[in-house]
Amino acid sequence: MKPKKLASPPPKPVDALVYPRFSGVPTFMRLPYIPRAEELDIALIGVPFDGGTTYRPGPRFGPRNIRVQSAMIRPWNPVLKVDPFAKWRIADFGDLSINPLSIEDTYRRIAEQLGEVLRAGARTACVGGDHSILLPILRAIQKQFGPVGFVQLDAHGDTWAGYFGSPHSHGTPVKYAV
Repeated sequence: MKPKKLASPPPKPVDALVYPRFSGVPTFMRLPYIPRAEELDIALIGVPFDGGTTYRPGPRFGPRNIRVQSAMIRPWNPVLKVDPFAKWRIADFGDLSINPLSIEDTYRRIAEQLGEVLRAGARTACVGGDHSILLPILRAIQKQFGPVGFVQLDAHGDTWAGYFGSPHSHGTPVKYAV
């Protein structure tokens, strides 16, 4: 992926020696909040949805909690000697708009909004949310780039045909993706 050529310097995480890690507005890795995909090489995106969970709710708070916890991540990797922020324009894009009462509407919203980000040329890292968000994310990627492959690291296959009469849940996205 070639970095975008823009007039302004790439966004950087907030300096912990200027602002302590417990202060400020929580964003992924304390990066700037930039909801304009055309300005980014990589957009870090929250998908706060858990309407597909069948047992324990709470994954909707995942993006918020990851933002808070990621304040401790350093911008420089001393082992690999890599500073990704020197090469790519990376920022917190914010959360996608979801419908907490409709998995079908949420799927539509995720696919549309993520599609806009991808069409603008940004790559994405999405964090959720329950496993059901995988399906509309893969659909948006497939629509933009064609056939897509993925590696699933999970204790369960997420290949159920449905649950309590609903075709979609956190246990079904892989069945409908393959």
